[in-house]
Order: sequence, then structure tokens, then C-alpha cells
Amino acid sequence: MTALPESAVLVLEDGTRHTGRAYGARGTTLGEVVFSTGMSGYQETITDPSYAGQIVLQTAPHIGNTGMNDEDPESRRIWVAGYIVRDPSRVVSNWRANSSLDDVLVQDGIVGISGIDTRAITRHIRSAGSMRGGIFSGADAALDAEEQLRIVREAPQMAGQNLSAEVSVDAVTITTALGERVGNLAVLDLGVKQATIDNLAARGFEVHVMPQTSTIEDIRAIDPVAVFYSNGPGDPAASGDHVALLRSVLDEGLPFFGICFGNQLLGRALGLGTYKLPFGHRGINQPVLDKSTGRVEITAHNHGFAVDAPLDGFFDSPNGYGKVEVSHIGLNDNVVEGLRALDIPAFSVQYHPEAAAGPHDANYLFDRFRDLVIASQKDAK
Repeated sequence: MTALPESAVLVLEDGTRHTGRAYGARGTTLGEVVFSTGMSGYQETITDPSYAGQIVLQTAPHIGNTGMNDEDPESRRIWVAGYIVRDPSRVVSNWRANSSLDDVLVQDGIVGISGIDTRAITRHIRSAGSMRGGIFSGADAALDAEEQLRIVREAPQMAGQNLSAEVSVDAVTITTALGERVGNLAVLDLGVKQATIDNLAARGFEVHVMPQTSTIEDIRAIDPVAVFYSNGPGDPAASGDHVALLRSVLDEGLPFFGICFGNQLLGRALGLGTYKLPFGHRGINQPVLDKSTGRVEITAHNHGFAVDAPLDGFFDSPNGYGKVEVSHIGLNDNVVEGLRALDIPAFSVQYHPEAAAGPHDANYLFDRFRDLVIASQKDAK
């Protein structure tokens, strides 16, 4: 006789409840419930450090059919706080797989839930906004409903959280440049992905991934040709130290490129504000307009905050860094998707040009960064 599946419950802070089946590890997990619209690349999603502190719902209904392998992780572990899927695959069908998604979730202690109406939850979040939630499975699924709701409502809000220390490396790691060497690149690890490191090394940078506690003296010590700020979780308004460090970088005239969280921090370093989006952008199918070319790119996103800046024309940096423009615009909701400084060598985008497992429309931005650095080196001679 086949044993009945263990029950689990997803509880949102507004009191909404969804009962399903336990998936992954058993127990309780708390976090901000968000949805990701990618139809593929779930291994890259769950190992993206930007998802720290978040319970991720996959809108694609069938997850896990290609299993997990040792080549595709974006970092050293799974970072999602919890995982929500409708129909987990019962079998693994890929020659590269060496384990199942369920087994790896159990191994890393990630509490999940399956067998619930993920479309209904997505529509609810799109209407009400991202909110705190909890998954309760195993013995915790039997907790009183009011007790479960109390636990969820006592969890911290994402706004105001600085999560960089949770995801950053503790010591510098170096990846050797490939091809013609450009020079040493200081990468401040706020949650960097392996695909980003690989793309930078492929452009001739010797990539020094540095702890988020690094100072301007630490950066100077590697004699960098440029500085890069990675993606990462948390509220940019709670990262004052990283903004101050970036202002020191800009003051020294070092070329700068930032992605995702790095875009928000460049905005704040320039003197702009940031704000929390109602439900954010998460997925691999987001249309973005590159204003310089008029080209529309399909891009990968994972962010819940955005920069507040005028979309048209040039404006003066409130912090005295000269003229700035919004270089890229999200076509779904007119969110700032990129910044370009005209008087200093600095630019950033809100999305992920490394985009593993795709799309690759924005990969040219790494070439643009390399060209900026080389041009700055020539100007300095």
C-alpha cells in the first residue's frame, strides 16, 4: 500500500492559506513570497544568491524533470528560503543529472510545498504585492492556524534588510583572465553569480571577488583597472557602507559597472533614491529598451527594488558626478533598468547580462564594460 503524501501549508501574512504536499525538507521556513516566471533554469534560480530571504514560487507548472547537476549552479549552495511548485517531476530525465531536485532540497534543508494552485497565488501577489509568508510541513503543518499566522507576521520585512553579509565570500578569490589580459578587476561580492565571474574573465579581466566588507584601501591594494558591483539580496537603502565605498571608487576615477543590486547602489551613490516595487521582476522574459540603440532586449531579472530617476533626457547627479541618463527602460512598467554617467566612466543595468541559462540578448554589456576600461586606460596615458 502506497503511503499518503505528507501535507504542508503555505500561509501568507494577509491570512491567505494554501494546503498542499510537503516537498524538500520538512519543518518551517519564513521569507518574502515572490514569483519567478522562468520556464527553464530552475537550478540557476535556486542557487542565485539574490533570492536569499525569499520563498520562490515557480509559475511554470512542471519543475524538476531535468534533475540537478554539478555544472550549472550559480553559487556554492541553494539560497532560496523556501520553494513553491505545482507539479514536481516524479522522475529525472537528463544525462547530465546526478541527483533529483527533491533530494538536493532535502540535503540543503530547503522547506518546500507542491500540489497547490501556483497560478492563483501569482495572481494574488500581482494584485496585493509581495508579502511575508511561511511554509509549514512535517509536524509543523499541524500547528494551529492562528499560531502559524502569528509566526509569519513576526518575520522581518524585506524592506530595511541588509543581507549582503549572508551571501558574500569571507576571503578574496581570484579567477584568472582568459585571452588578452586587461588587468585586475575588483568585484564586490554582494551575491555574485558564477556566470558573471566567467563572463568577466572571458573578457580578459583577472577577477578578484572581494568580501562585502572590503574598503577602498583593500581595492587599491590589488591595483585594479576597474570595479564591479554584483547582484545581491536586500534593500539598497540599508547598504550605506557599500554606497560610501562606491563614492570613493567614483572619486578616484576608476571605471565602474554594476548589475542588479549594483545598479541600485550606483543610483544611490549618484544621489538618487530607490523604492520597493509592488511585486518585483523575476524571470527570464522581461523586455527592456536600450535607448542608445532603440533595440528591445529580452532579459533575465531578479529584483524587488528600483532606482527613482527621470526617464527622459539628461539630469545632474545630486552628488556632483555630472550628467547622468537613464540608459535602459523596462517596457512592462517603465521601471529604470539602467544608468549611464556621461562625465565619469560608470554605468549599470538592473538586469542580468550573464543570464544563465539565458536569454543572451544583453551579453554585449560585458564587451561594453571592457571597451570602457580600455578607453580609460588609453586616456590615462
